[in-house]
Amino acid sequence: MSSRIDELFQLHQTALNLRASRQELIASNIANADTPNYKARDIDFTSALQSALGQSGNKLAVANTASGHLAGAAGGTVMGAPVMYRKPVQPSADGNTVDMDVERAQFADNALRYEASVRFVSDKAKEVLSALQGF
Repeated sequence: MSSRIDELFQLHQTALNLRASRQELIASNIANADTPNYKARDIDFTSALQSALGQSGNKLAVANTASGHLAGAAGGTVMGAPVMYRKPVQPSADGNTVDMDVERAQFADNALRYEASVRFVSDKAKEVLSALQGF
């Protein structure tokens, strides 16, 4: 019975962990908005969630012929998903690529989605508890 409950919440647990990690990345970008040569970083949430759940997308693999080729990753991973550099809209003269408008919008969007996931898990847990108390 507990394995069924674990399966029910696995997706949401993984999504919440990814959202929390992404929030830390975005907060780091905001904190380093005035740091010269700092490159804003982020993850692709959809592909990170698929990777964390062991699902594969329909993307074709790219063959690289040298170890230095195609290195778009910013280094590090979040639950197996590579941390990538954010594409700057207008980089500053000191080489910093943090755009505060973009970062604030991403921070708010991610926080809102995190809160929605928490509410969904809470509601689902109440349903499971109610079903168990009915026995």
